[in-house]
Amino acid sequence: MRKSRILGVGHYVPSKVVTNDDLAEMMDTNHEWIVERTGIQSRHWFTPGEDTVTSMAKEATVMALDRAGLEAHEIDFIVFATITPDYFIPGNGVLLQRELNFGNIGALDIRNACSGFIYGLSVADQFIKTGMYNKVLVVGAEIQSSALDKSDEGRSSSVIFADGAGAVVLGAAEADHQGILSTHLHSEGAYAEELYCKDPGSSRETRLSPDLINSGSFFLKMNGNAVFKHAVVRFMEVIEEALSHNQLDKSAIDLLVPHQANLRISQYIQQKLELPDDKVFNNIMDKGNTTAATIPIALSEAWEQGKIKEGDLVCLAAFGSGFTWASALLYW
Repeated sequence: MRKSRILGVGHYVPSKVVTNDDLAEMMDTNHEWIVERTGIQSRHWFTPGEDTVTSMAKEATVMALDRAGLEAHEIDFIVFATITPDYFIPGNGVLLQRELNFGNIGALDIRNACSGFIYGLSVADQFIKTGMYNKVLVVGAEIQSSALDKSDEGRSSSVIFADGAGAVVLGAAEADHQGILSTHLHSEGAYAEELYCKDPGSSRETRLSPDLINSGSFFLKMNGNAVFKHAVVRFMEVIEEALSHNQLDKSAIDLLVPHQANLRISQYIQQKLELPDDKVFNNIMDKGNTTAATIPIALSEAWEQGKIKEGDLVCLAAFGSGFTWASALLYW
């Protein structure tokens, strides 16, 4: 059976580094408080006029293509995961398409927040499995910092989220022990308002007004306790689902790359799976939570650092707004 495999990975983060001490100058917080609750010590925020979601995605894509030994014209389709597009419309996929010599290929945008990259990976995998496309680019890119309430009221979320982009190139697998084994996607919309950004919403009588702006409804809102409680359950469920589906034991995992939501969540999952430190990759400490970009950025860094080698069994898992959650199990 035809499968797809990751041929190349790439990432980009803005040059501006924001430390916890920098945040303490904006709101009532401190380094110890942030590290204790999230594990984050610093993060990257975009520079207006220098970084865009498109420009960051372009840099990550160029790196992924180079590592795959491919040119842009060899890509058949683009899947772009982001909840922070440069424009309200059109989506970011077409903006990336025009930046590089892709030709008039299709571009699909995915809005599944923290689970967006794995959702995108699953879509790309199906295209390659069916033979519709041979090489698909999957991108996760976000600028979250401009949507944060950087006051005392919004500190619980504004200390977490960050900016960046990651990309992978998928192509048809040539060997049996290569490629994506399965992907698993879930949602539970009953909790949508526990982590969301209400406006600008099309169902308002006026989509944009001074009253809406003054209400603060354009800021990201998060019920941190609810998200944490659901995340630790769903992470475990979807990882176990992937292992069970492929009749593999947790001990077979060579590297777990979880969505970088909170270091405490990742450590809890690691403990439950009984995985040693060298089998779990975390970079939230200096990257923060870049939403759809976290997993591809982490994959790219893990590959750079030699933590992933050919034939390794890699597990990806994510949980976020929606609520949505997902996993992917693959041989590198």
